[in-house]
Amino acid sequence: MVTRLTHVLGAKHLGVAEDAVQDALLRALQAWPVGGVPAQPAAWLFTVARHRALDRLRRDTWFRDREGIITAAVLALGEQGCDEGRLPFGDPDLCVMFLTCHPALSRDARVALTLKTVCGFGVDEIARAYLQPATTVAQRLVRAKRTLRDTDAVADMPARDELVQRRAAVLEALYLMFNEGYAAHDGEHLTRPDVCEEAVRLTRLLAVAPATACPAASALLALMLLHSARLAARTSSEGDVLLLDAQDRRQWDRARLAEGLAWFERSASGDDLSPYHVQAAIAATHAAAPDMARTDWARIVALYDQLHRLAPSPVVQLNRAVAIAQWQGAAAGLAVLDTDRLLSRLDGYYLAHAVRGTLLLQVRRPADAIQAFDRALRCGCSAPERRLVERRRTAAQRALLADDGVDRGEASGANRRIRAEDQADDEGSERADDQRARTD
Repeated sequence: MVTRLTHVLGAKHLGVAEDAVQDALLRALQAWPVGGVPAQPAAWLFTVARHRALDRLRRDTWFRDREGIITAAVLALGEQGCDEGRLPFGDPDLCVMFLTCHPALSRDARVALTLKTVCGFGVDEIARAYLQPATTVAQRLVRAKRTLRDTDAVADMPARDELVQRRAAVLEALYLMFNEGYAAHDGEHLTRPDVCEEAVRLTRLLAVAPATACPAASALLALMLLHSARLAARTSSEGDVLLLDAQDRRQWDRARLAEGLAWFERSASGDDLSPYHVQAAIAATHAAAPDMARTDWARIVALYDQLHRLAPSPVVQLNRAVAIAQWQGAAAGLAVLDTDRLLSRLDGYYLAHAVRGTLLLQVRRPADAIQAFDRALRCGCSAPERRLVERRRTAAQRALLADDGVDRGEASGANRRIRAEDQADDEGSERADDQRARTD
């Protein structure tokens, strides 16, 4: 509902659209318990939101000068929304993404506002995606809405050259949207397949539209398809994390992998090399490996070096450290983690501490591993990820007791389990939304 109203009112009145929808939801909470749920709840909500938006705008001087045009456009939306066949891209959500990625806003503000408005992310989810305090993100959103209002942002879709200027921010928002679906920042489930599929759908529309198609869009779509092909294999029947070496590769969606590789090949046209190209190359390397042992880790490390040159990030460095550990051993990966103040830059990110704890356990430093796992547990993560860290902490405790001459048999078994699980999925992983890694 917010996207449909914003498409007509313009990004300038994004706040009005959000408030109108909230008013409609509150009205439903008051009216439905008394009068019953209407036969068409969505149509009821949209009608109330539409009228609330008009009521709010009639108090606005800007609106009074355009009342006839705006009122006709809003009323023409009908009960469910606008005629999608008449929209650019044929999709209101993608249209509003381009509206909210206004050039008057900073890149971070564009992406945050798009995630909030179109993708439905809360402030906390956006903050965790950027590894920033929630108050920082909330202030950024407030400033962004104020800027749109003060700059008189219009309702019309940008011209073709403006679409190209805004495309990079839209791609970034879609990237972060997919990442949240692939590895949720919190909650009871590791993945949110519906969010992944929506990100794939919107990226596909952008990648095939003549006005916005480009190698970077093709590479991003390839990356999403290659990752989403593995969704079914990433968790057990109990909902626990299955790392890459424990996944049944027969559950990988071969048709989707093939489509991802086709889009990756398509992305090679032209001279531009984006971070999405490199991440798709990492995903393609995993897709080509028959098993964990025969994965080309040397190539993956080289690709992370290339990614860090294109888009420097502490998470990229973390992923590279995990790939080095897979290639050259835990001690080598730990040496990378413990240099260049990497951990201090990722102090609030659970996976950095979880990876370090696993590597410490593998080099027989269980006391230090326990401290690292404790730090990881103090950070936010999903319930399945938390259970994985807790299991590894238990293994570290048993190893510590074994070092003290207690319960050697159990500790030995625990260490074998940890080695079997190993640290991270595909290098820790190429989750690099340039802000996060994955555990897979």
